Amino acid sequence: MAIVQDGPAVAAARTITGACVAALRAPVTSVVLYGSLTLDDFVPARSDIDLLVVVDEPPTDDEIGALTAVVASADAAPAAGIDLHVVTSDVAAAPPRNPPLELHVGRYPDSDLEVEPRLAGAPDLLAELSMARADGRGLLGSSPREVIGVIDPDWIRARGEHWLTTWLTLVDDAEHAGFMVLTACRMWRFHREGVHSSKTAAARWALARDRSLVAVRQALGQRTGDRATVVDEDGVRAVLETVRDEIRAGGTQHPDR
Repeated sequence: MAIVQDGPAVAAARTITGACVAALRAPVTSVVLYGSLTLDDFVPARSDIDLLVVVDEPPTDDEIGALTAVVASADAAPAAGIDLHVVTSDVAAAPPRNPPLELHVGRYPDSDLEVEPRLAGAPDLLAELSMARADGRGLLGSSPREVIGVIDPDWIRARGEHWLTTWLTLVDDAEHAGFMVLTACRMWRFHREGVHSSKTAAARWALARDRSLVAVRQALGQRTGDRATVVDEDGVRAVLETVRDEIRAGGTQHPDR
């Protein structure tokens, strides 16, 4: 998918990239922009800037502090927030099932800065790496497919099942209902086709297969402008159960894209 080369969100991503590189003394192998900005699904004031920084050596404490400060102070407009992941080139090249993560810094609306340094195992990183490899755009250094290795899709499916099972205990969480539903649609399409699609595209894909999933239509309405739309609790459960049960039933392996 194309991104808007001269858009303010991409310009902000490039500025953040430069600040991250300046904060690191060790060589930077690559900085990859991925997510909504490379899937043609960026929604101003709702979507984040997703960046993956691949480094030759683990960052020092001072570098972790400097990178955290970059995310905390960056002008992300018109994005809602920033998601920064830092991994070593060795991990990116051959990701294990529970890959170590040097740093995650998340800046989101109406919440404290989320800082996770030096995680010995970060299973959710697998999906981030897979998305960056499939549809990411290199802002600096080597291209995504040159630095990120192939990831077993069953590992990603298994992590998806974990979250679907967890979310089924949270179907009354109205604030996050739309996120859970749309992310479940992304998991569903990945399970069926091995494709990382945007939230909007995944929702439309899901509705084309089952028009009865009313919560998908409601969540899509929320995302595309009608923030007052309520996502039905029973509908959330129906979507999560549908996707979880299909993943549990197994599926065909898909070739790397």
